[in-house]
Amino acid sequence: MIYLVVDGYNIIGAWEELQRLKEKDIGQARDRLLDMMAEYQAYSGYRVIVVFDAYYVKGKASKYRKYKLDIIFTKEKETADECIERLVKELHNVRDKVYVATSDYDEQRTIFGSGALRKSARELYIEMESMQQDIRNCITNQSQLKPPSKIPLDPKVQEVFEKWRRGRK
Repeated sequence: MIYLVVDGYNIIGAWEELQRLKEKDIGQARDRLLDMMAEYQAYSGYRVIVVFDAYYVKGKASKYRKYKLDIIFTKEKETADECIERLVKELHNVRDKVYVATSDYDEQRTIFGSGALRKSARELYIEMESMQQDIRNCITNQSQLKPPSKIPLDPKVQEVFEKWRRGRK
């Protein structure tokens, strides 16, 4: 299995769309990131874990699932980096590959030492853009592959049927 552990606030701070949302409402920025990561997970097949530290959300640690994502809020005195390092040690083994999405240079060096690979915020963003383009291309191709009518009809008869279907006479 391939895991992608995302440093949530680091990515929010790095992506322009999420930065704008953060200025208005940090909750909206978090929700938008989770939406994007759910799409990424569905497309890539990776298991995505998003970690938010207690800098913006005070209280005890919590973990829950949304859109099949694992979302972790660290406890109040724990940073996302500490949580991510712990997760990498738990997840990394011979069979599984772990990527960490962060642009924090110190964190990247630490996770390399634990056997994980990194994706910078920019790399993840480029990957997301490429994924979105692939999806658009697939939709365009599918829409052009409309099956022909099973019953050959005169175009005038097709027009009458289409008017009936749309409720017009």
